[in-house]
Amino acid sequence: MPCDLSPCEGRSGLMMTERNPIPGGQTVGDLVHGARRARRLTLEQLAERVGCSKSYLSAVENSRCGPPSEALLRRLEEALFLKPETLVRAAGWETATPAIRRELGSLRQDRAAAQRLAELLAGSLDDAYRSGELRRLIERLAPASPEPVALPFEVPLINRVAAGYPREFTDLGYPARVADEYVRCPDLADPDAFAARVVGDSMLPDYREGDVVVFSPARTVRSGADCFARIEPDHETTFKRVYLETDAAGRELIRLQPLNPSYPPRVLPREHVAGLYPAVSVMRVIP
Repeated sequence: MPCDLSPCEGRSGLMMTERNPIPGGQTVGDLVHGARRARRLTLEQLAERVGCSKSYLSAVENSRCGPPSEALLRRLEEALFLKPETLVRAAGWETATPAIRRELGSLRQDRAAAQRLAELLAGSLDDAYRSGELRRLIERLAPASPEPVALPFEVPLINRVAAGYPREFTDLGYPARVADEYVRCPDLADPDAFAARVVGDSMLPDYREGDVVVFSPARTVRSGADCFARIEPDHETTFKRVYLETDAAGRELIRLQPLNPSYPPRVLPREHVAGLYPAVSVMRVIP
């Protein structure tokens, strides 16, 4: 009789060096061997019924090779009067990667935990609570998230960053929280964050006119950061890359550097800059 696969290969063509344990502790070989003995069949008789060689069937039973093809597994199930899918599912478990086996094992445990929880709900909850079993089952089925889920955060959107800025500043120097328009910004939890539209081309190529940039007063200002800057004494506002510098006399200076080389930088004494608010994200409409 022709053999589906050579005696030393599984369906993947890989040499099998050890058994992959399946739920219940039985491999495909264990199931075939046990069912064959229960039916009082010899290796030769079973091999003839399913259309494979006696040597290959022996290799399957002793797990010296991988599981047979699905077609042969189904013929074995029929010849051994096994419930359909018994060998096919066992073979799927054996050939699964360790990560998949862990996931499947976890699903089986969840199913068992859900069944046990249903039993407890039908009985005495007080006893289950006192024993701690109820808490363990709930933690198993609904474990606490390691990190809180970040919901989109709405921040006020001012008109633009270079001019036309609202007069209503808070005492910290950034916009009031009330605005006519808001944008949603995920992964941000600063209640004083605000957004502004870019005008002009001084921050090309990183930022284009019309981009919406979100700024967070809670972020630490570092040299080289892109910041919304509020300049005294006229409450002028601008969006530039900021460098924190010191002159020869030791005075603190702030260099406002456009990214577009067509525009010159502007250097101001630290006391002339009323506020610096780092950019944390940018939103752009794709034309």
